[in-house]
Amino acid sequence: MGILTLIFIAVSLAMDAFTVSIAKGMSLKRSNSRQAAKVAVFFGGFQALMPLIGWICGQSFAKYIQTFTPWIALILLGAIGGKMLYEAFSHDGEEEENQGSLSVKSLTILAIATSIDALVVGVTFAFFDVNIVLAITIIGIITFIVSYIGVLLGKKIGKYLNNYAEIVGGIILILIGLSIFLNR
Repeated sequence: MGILTLIFIAVSLAMDAFTVSIAKGMSLKRSNSRQAAKVAVFFGGFQALMPLIGWICGQSFAKYIQTFTPWIALILLGAIGGKMLYEAFSHDGEEEENQGSLSVKSLTILAIATSIDALVVGVTFAFFDVNIVLAITIIGIITFIVSYIGVLLGKKIGKYLNNYAEIVGGIILILIGLSIFLNR
């Protein structure tokens, strides 16, 4: 898997964190660099850790199902992308209940929730020739940057961009899944 593909995957995975970061920024009385960095460290850290965990789990059974890897990538990335699109068009308010708090507990819950898809992507990494250290570094850094910017922009751009970020991320993940499947 090339570096450009890893960057696209990282940007797609970061869209959930970006959306939640914007919401955090909107809910804070004032968004400053320190608060943005705290959110970004949690989101970037978990977003880097989860694919590593998925990759480790995937390594244990990759040799048994390598024949099916294009199908698995298509299904998993398509499901994650589809879930992101579904969530973008349905407003259930789940994320809104914890928006105002920057407690460790609140940020940990949000970081785990926004990085579950990265765990699944990590499993798919086990089926391909992926430099996992490079992949998790790119994912973590991009998520950190996107989350940091999201908190700072939250007050300024409001909910206007909220759904669009998830829509773009979902479409990119679906397209990457299709690309892997079609280039098998």
